Amino acid sequence: MAKQLLGKEVTAALNERIKADVAKLNEKGIKPTLGIIRVGERPDDLSYERGATKRCETLGVEYKKYLLPADVSQEELLKVIDEVNNDDSIHGVLMFRPLPKHINQKVVENALAAEKDVDCQTEASLGAVFTGQKVGFPPCTPQACMEILDFYGIDCTGKKAVVIGRSLVVGKPAAMMLIQKNATVTVCHTRTVDMPSVTREADIVIVAAGRAGVVGAEYVSAGQTVIDVGINMNEEGKLCGDCDYAAVEPIVDAITPVPGGVGSVTTSVLVGHVVEAAMRKYA
Repeated sequence: MAKQLLGKEVTAALNERIKADVAKLNEKGIKPTLGIIRVGERPDDLSYERGATKRCETLGVEYKKYLLPADVSQEELLKVIDEVNNDDSIHGVLMFRPLPKHINQKVVENALAAEKDVDCQTEASLGAVFTGQKVGFPPCTPQACMEILDFYGIDCTGKKAVVIGRSLVVGKPAAMMLIQKNATVTVCHTRTVDMPSVTREADIVIVAAGRAGVVGAEYVSAGQTVIDVGINMNEEGKLCGDCDYAAVEPIVDAITPVPGGVGSVTTSVLVGHVVEAAMRKYA
């Protein structure tokens, strides 16, 4: 039976670190603050917003919402971004994406000041994931994966790691972050030939395929650590990951459950980025 890599334990440790940093900032009269920009009312945006604001409240981080209608013009949205860029009391900004189709998402994303980009929406932040520079912040989900590996003492040095998925949101950044941890990394994707033969050879597998239950028993082998990033709804209306948990869990050494794995850590990573942005500014 695999060890469950529970997100709540990682989150608890992360939260203690964040609270200590918030206390240091408060001593200087600084209140770390997250700006939330939401266009329209997509249910998944509202759900993530509730989680983020609740975590902010738990950790002593303030927030300010900028709520815009779904038909907002690009010009109006850029004005709001300019406002948060120039507001010294806001240290980090979360803007929900995807944006409505009438808005040029790339232009809007890159209008945000990189130092306030706590969820890696600007090209400057994404570039820093590859160069290792401290410009902006890495995407929250792949960093949550790294936090889980660190917390449970899973050393990546010299290990074979496979990332399933090549998106700029999870797959590619996760691969780069594993390389920074001295792993030997292979990225698999929809055009990979005989993917199970590749993944079975790995010590660590990060699954970000974006489809429910696609990774079954044939993809894994004994002794592996599996981090399942997927959040999907199955036919019974229950949350599930990209792994077929019932098939994979008896074989591998350790695995993150869904729900209860990566997702809960991601929210604390986001709030931690806001606090770190404030600390960088006033260091």
